[in-house]
Amino acid sequence: MRLAELSERSGVSTATIKYYLRERLLPPGRPVTATQSEYDEDHLRRLRLIRALIQVGRVPVSTARDVLAAVDDDSRDQHSRLGAAVEALPHGPRPDEADPATDAARHLATDLLRRVGWHFNLRIAEHSGAFHMLVAAVAALHRLGYPCDTAHLLPYARQAAELAVADLDLVEEYETPAEQVEAAVALTVLYEPVLLGLRRLAEAEESNRRFRTGG
Repeated sequence: MRLAELSERSGVSTATIKYYLRERLLPPGRPVTATQSEYDEDHLRRLRLIRALIQVGRVPVSTARDVLAAVDDDSRDQHSRLGAAVEALPHGPRPDEADPATDAARHLATDLLRRVGWHFNLRIAEHSGAFHMLVAAVAALHRLGYPCDTAHLLPYARQAAELAVADLDLVEEYETPAEQVEAAVALTVLYEPVLLGLRRLAEAEESNRRFRTGG
C-alpha cells in the first residue's frame, strides 16, 4: 500500500507517519520510485503500537525508540525480548534513597516476592524498574502511616499472578515472536487503565454493598 492508504487504514496522518519515519520509530517502506515507497501489514501493525505508546501511554519519542529497539531485537530468546521491551517502558520515579522509609520498603518488597515464590524477580530486583516502582510506592505508604505490611500486600501479589497468566495467554494468541512482543508492550500500556478502571468500579460496588443505607 502507498502512504495515503497506510494513513487511511491506520488513522494516522501522512505528516505524522513521515515524522515517525524520520525518528526511526517506523521502518522505511520498500522504494518503488525515487519519491514513493510501498508499505505492508507490518507497518500498519507497528503504527498501532506506536500510537499505543505515544498517544495513549504518553511515552516520549526517545523512550518509544528504546522500546521498539527491544521489540525488534531478535537476537534474544523470547523471554528476554519480552522483558527488555516492557522494561524499557516508563516505570515512574525511583525510590528516594535518602528517605528512611525506603530501606524498610525494600526489605518488605523482597519478603513479598519470596512469599509468593517469585524467585526470578528476586534475582533481577535491583535492575528492575517495576521493583523500584514497588519500593517507592511502599515507602510512601509507610511514610504516610497507611497499612502496608506483607499480609496487606499478599492479596495484591496473588491477584497480580493471576493477571499475569491472563496477560501472557493474550500474548500467545499472536502467531509470530515479533507480534507477541509488540502485543506484550501494547497490552501493558493499554490494559493498565483498564485495570485501574475496573478496580475503582469494583470498589464502588463493594462500598455500596457494605456501607450504603436507605434506598
